Amino acid sequence: MKCESSYILLRSLRFHAFHGVEAQERLVGNDYEISLRLKVDVSRAVLSDQVDDTINYAEVYQLVAEVVTTPVNLVEHLAGAIGERLFQRWSQIEAIDVTVLKLNPPMGADCRGAGVELHLTNPS
Repeated sequence: MKCESSYILLRSLRFHAFHGVEAQERLVGNDYEISLRLKVDVSRAVLSDQVDDTINYAEVYQLVAEVVTTPVNLVEHLAGAIGERLFQRWSQIEAIDVTVLKLNPPMGADCRGAGVELHLTNPS
């Protein structure tokens, strides 16, 4: 068996945070949903069944939770900061798809959220 490509997925991580351009957003906060798709070779873990041969997704969650606690104006910046920190921590990540949705955007629309999706590649 040969593993052609592999990804670690974390879907719909939920946070309450204080991002936004408007003062009210920084005061009361909003609910955010973050999803990640990390392109990383996990073929050793497929064979070994050892967490040391992969990226521990609980550690990924903790890193994202840390980044989300620092208020920023834009979800674009937040998504980029998440990607940057992940690449700094795990150099073996080849690429990241990160989606950040603000679930109750203050724009007067009835919607499930507004946000961004970035496809980032490892600069190294």
